Amino acid sequence: MRKPVYVTQPYLPPLEEFYPYLQQIWDSKVLTNCGPFHQQLEQTLCAHLGIKHLALFTNATIALVTALQAMRITGEVITTPYSFVATAHSLLWNGIKPVFVDIDPNTLNLDPAKIESAITPQTTAIMPVHVYGHPCDVDAIQKIADNYNLKVIYDAAHAFGCKTLVAVCCATATSRCSAFMPPRHYTFEGGAIICPDEKTKTRIDHLKNFDHVGEVNVVAPGINGKMSEFNAALGLLQLKYVEQAILHRQAIDAAYRARLKQVKGIHCLNAAGERVANYAYFPVLVKPDYPLGRDALNQKLKELGIHPRRYFYPLITDFSMYRGLPSANRENLPVATAASQQILCLPIYPDLEMQVVEEICTFIASA
Repeated sequence: MRKPVYVTQPYLPPLEEFYPYLQQIWDSKVLTNCGPFHQQLEQTLCAHLGIKHLALFTNATIALVTALQAMRITGEVITTPYSFVATAHSLLWNGIKPVFVDIDPNTLNLDPAKIESAITPQTTAIMPVHVYGHPCDVDAIQKIADNYNLKVIYDAAHAFGCKTLVAVCCATATSRCSAFMPPRHYTFEGGAIICPDEKTKTRIDHLKNFDHVGEVNVVAPGINGKMSEFNAALGLLQLKYVEQAILHRQAIDAAYRARLKQVKGIHCLNAAGERVANYAYFPVLVKPDYPLGRDALNQKLKELGIHPRRYFYPLITDFSMYRGLPSANRENLPVATAASQQILCLPIYPDLEMQVVEEICTFIASA
């Protein structure tokens, strides 16, 4: 009997290649507190991404919380309902009110055309999300931010390694936060803030270490957001295999598109202007003219041992803790509401066999 096929699984390098890293940790007796692997990974990621300043974190949620503090964001922040709940949670942790606006029907990213009408005197920032690794319209968003003197923080958890025509995805933004954890192609528990300048990185480095400044001085209510040496070491090793993992994902993406393009009612989400994609997800929209509803298709695939994911469903605004906000009204979010009811992410990961991809596509086409 075949093992269950899940929407993702991490790509791990050969275990024997990790042993030397462990030996160095055992020899140094340094487990945390921005040790040598932590510092090396920051430098290596900067070189890999073509940037100057990056601060590692234990995960991307803590990175988002800290980025908001570092930029002194208050009041209201305009964001998307179509994301993982950590996006909005990071605002609440800072006492900030999320204001949700609708998404673009083609990219499922925050729709710049909806932002201006949501701006109030209390608005201080915009927090878009690069959904599925597809870049937002950063030029349009930045133009609005400049016109209204707003800051921009990108939740780029999906977008590691993606590049637009001019730069690493959203590197032109004020700040962005990436995640290195399943189901992504660069997989270990961690996150990072890409900083616009050295001064911002220094403040963020203080904040993620309880805001210790020197040995005996604490100047603000910082947090413990440091990445451990074990995770940093795995991150260094994983980075050697990132391009290989992306190539495997690209082949699976192409196979899905070729086999599903003629299936009525199944819409494969297209690129959004990226020059280099990371193929972190393979989302499809199950439209009304497909013979089965999205949930019925999801259940039938599970009965075959295939476990896709309705991601993102439900919307953040459908959770009880957010439902009472005025901006959470579904009438104001028709595109996001429709997408959440139609979305299905199909399995994609480097070790996924093409035979299984063929089986999934054959079943979807014959339903």
